[in-house]
Amino acid sequence: MSSTQIGTLSLLSPLTPPSLSRAWLSAPHPNLPFVATCSSDKSVRIYSLTSFTLLSTITGGHKRSVRSCAWKPGVKGESVLATGSFDASVGVWKRWDQGDMNPRPETAEVDFTEVASHSDGWGGIEGGENDNTEEDEEWRFALVLDGHDSEVKSVAWSTGGNFLATCSRDKSVWIWEEVGEDDFETVAVLQEHQGDVKCVAWHAEEELLASASYDDDIRLWREDVDDWGCVSVLRGHEATVWAVEWEGVHLPLLGPEGAQRTPEQDTWIKRREASGPRLLSCSDDMSIRIWRRRPREKGPQQSKLSIIKSGSNEEDWVEEARLPKNHERAVYSVAWSKTTGRIVSTGGDGKIVVYAERWRPSKNNLVSTQSGSNDGVGDNSIHEAGMEVRQSEEEATEWYAAAEIEGAHGVFEVNHVCWARRADRKKRSDDEEVIISTGDDGVVKVWTLDA
Repeated sequence: MSSTQIGTLSLLSPLTPPSLSRAWLSAPHPNLPFVATCSSDKSVRIYSLTSFTLLSTITGGHKRSVRSCAWKPGVKGESVLATGSFDASVGVWKRWDQGDMNPRPETAEVDFTEVASHSDGWGGIEGGENDNTEEDEEWRFALVLDGHDSEVKSVAWSTGGNFLATCSRDKSVWIWEEVGEDDFETVAVLQEHQGDVKCVAWHAEEELLASASYDDDIRLWREDVDDWGCVSVLRGHEATVWAVEWEGVHLPLLGPEGAQRTPEQDTWIKRREASGPRLLSCSDDMSIRIWRRRPREKGPQQSKLSIIKSGSNEEDWVEEARLPKNHERAVYSVAWSKTTGRIVSTGGDGKIVVYAERWRPSKNNLVSTQSGSNDGVGDNSIHEAGMEVRQSEEEATEWYAAAEIEGAHGVFEVNHVCWARRADRKKRSDDEEVIISTGDDGVVKVWTLDA
């Protein structure tokens, strides 16, 4: 695999004004051009991706650092945001999509920073009484979900929006179901991890949940009849797994459009279609890994009248690939573009690295220039002399580092990266994406990729 980088990461703009304390994570809205950033100052800031300025600040709901936030998908006319805090609680916030939160024509941009400096963003005036009833009704702290015994590290909505998953330092994963307006019910408390649970993420099209932990494991959870249970444990990382992220449903084009594929490439595509979206993970061991499901062979069809379960609910997942080892310290965050299929990563070394997947140039299954342990994971893979050798000809793709920037936030660690649709007036196409990085310096930066 060539290690040549062919792309350039360029700073488009920081989001202003920044937080004066550590910023943990940024979550782009699924439909509208703004992003929510959670901070250790107990707040969540909402920034515009058209003007790169502050729209509002969410305060008053949590007593300690807000570690995670996630927008509920599939909601029309209203924005719903879940927040997870070190105070062990989960908040759900709502606002109708009107007024200042609507995307405005770029010829009529409004400076929201003056508004934000006098308001907490939810109808309250900072340091004073709330006399604006109409504004107060626009933004509301809908409810708080209590149950965790320690810091909440991650929150995630299922693709359908009916489930909310949360995880905590108390080693548990909770699944909540929305059963009515502002009414949630606990449907599962999953306690099989042996350490702090760092991250939860839902499959792109199935009600399948992944969790990553300080115990070095990734667990997959699924509902079987009325109970949620672990269906697979993904082992291989040699230190804390900081984050997991699912691939999108649609497989991006890996070669020139209309190019004739080889039999190996056809086999790989059929396998990907049968397996479904892959899972991405990153770790304190400085590795980034991709996992895939081995499709289960179909057995004899069971009668619908039978009350005896045939087979097991367990799933077989294997490590498919390791990305080039470009990070020199722990990798804290990874994101998989649902548009291009590219992956971006960041971590304790302050680097942002973009990876891309391509067809192998030859049938010699030499995959990586990276060093690896001789642990025999995946499809008959071995690691020797810094080269990963795939003995199975199923592996028709390889990953390479397409772009990299060092010191993205100066001397500070970068805690999170994600992809977002570009929305400013200089965007080059409707499908163009930007990378959003969130750092210990409290700054959120927007980057463009010239590939």
